[in-house]
Amino acid sequence: MNEAVQVEAPPAHPTFAEAAGVWAKIGLLSFGGPAGQIALMHKELVEERRWISESRFLHALNFCMLLPGPEAQQLATYIGWLLHGGRGGIVAGMLFVLPGFFVILGLSSAYALFQQTDWLTSLFFGLKAAVLAIVIEAVIRVGRRALKTRFAVITAALAFAALFFFDLPFPLVVLAAGLAGYTATRVQSVKKITAAVVKGALSDQRSVIDSDFPDIVSSWSRAVKVLGIWVALWIAPFIAIGAMIGFDNVYTAIGLFFSKMAVVTFGGAYAVLAYVAQQAVATYHWLKPGEMLDGLALAETTPGPLVLVLSFVGFMAAFRTPLGLDQLWAGVLGATLATWVTFIPCFLWIFLGAPYVETLRNNRALTGALAAISAAVTGVILNLAVWFGLHVLFAEVDRYAIGPLSMPLPAWQTFQPAAFFLTILAALLIFRLKRGIVTTLAVCAAAGWVIRIF
Repeated sequence: MNEAVQVEAPPAHPTFAEAAGVWAKIGLLSFGGPAGQIALMHKELVEERRWISESRFLHALNFCMLLPGPEAQQLATYIGWLLHGGRGGIVAGMLFVLPGFFVILGLSSAYALFQQTDWLTSLFFGLKAAVLAIVIEAVIRVGRRALKTRFAVITAALAFAALFFFDLPFPLVVLAAGLAGYTATRVQSVKKITAAVVKGALSDQRSVIDSDFPDIVSSWSRAVKVLGIWVALWIAPFIAIGAMIGFDNVYTAIGLFFSKMAVVTFGGAYAVLAYVAQQAVATYHWLKPGEMLDGLALAETTPGPLVLVLSFVGFMAAFRTPLGLDQLWAGVLGATLATWVTFIPCFLWIFLGAPYVETLRNNRALTGALAAISAAVTGVILNLAVWFGLHVLFAEVDRYAIGPLSMPLPAWQTFQPAAFFLTILAALLIFRLKRGIVTTLAVCAAAGWVIRIF
């Protein structure tokens, strides 16, 4: 009897300091792009700490998938906001980005001075394999809870097919799933369509943020205040730089260009990398041909959002046009500015929209749409996992297009047995031995380093 009570009782609400420590840990360990980062947050916040229930986690993720910018960072901001209000969201979002930003800053400095990145391959070889196992675990766990009906399974399968085989933008896929769910709700009874959602909510573990957690009500005055604060923060660097050195310079160009990218980067960094590379090389002459790939290699091997590759571009742009500053300090300023205008809008989207998204949980007419979006998000995560797995296990992966089909396929002769072995090792540590993320990452990183050396 006592044991049953312990299982049902929600954990204590974390203190602000406790939450900050966990967000710092997540920021330091968030390797593997959005798939790995979402998997890490799911394991830490849903499974281990029970700070947020599965259904609330998916509800927040549904919204973040529809926004421009890095969805994993926005998800951290959303959950931090639910836990501790505005300051919680700011700390969660900042700590998700800052570790990776400082790493990319150091690596960009080394790259600008020495033009070498080969040593990174050995250092992070094992980490990528470990992250792949963590991603697989997340797909399994999320799928078990989100795919409760045949409609949900079909929606997830179609979402995966649309992304993997046709390379459609995933915001479009998620919106289509929501429309399908909404339409089905109108055709059938709400009760029948939402049965899976209700069942999923009932199967949630009792958490700090679950079905009983009070909604945070918004108002027009709050929305105007949020909009004013974050737009002011967004444009503040332009005003400061313009007051000091005028507006016709590389820093203004960096700020304006990456502000535009922050608004249109639906689908994450890969959705705009080709455009950014073309503009940075051919239009602005910030990078030399091929350097965008080097920057991507740096961003892929550091914690934090993959879109931090834009920080590398900002660094190189200012490094090569220092305007009287020391080159390294100019690069730091350029990288900081690019990062600022990339991520400040992410906070704006969450703080402005999240309160309204929270109220949708109680809108029965939209429950079917959200159920379908949850299923589609499972397909999105599976697609990210497959994409990431291909790049871990094979040295070369190309995209092949045949008519309407466009899919990533590996060069089979570039299969990496060592990466496969490390992935199996990570899977054993996670699934069989039930080891934590830190232990798994440490063991695989050490094993990968040894393999690369010998």
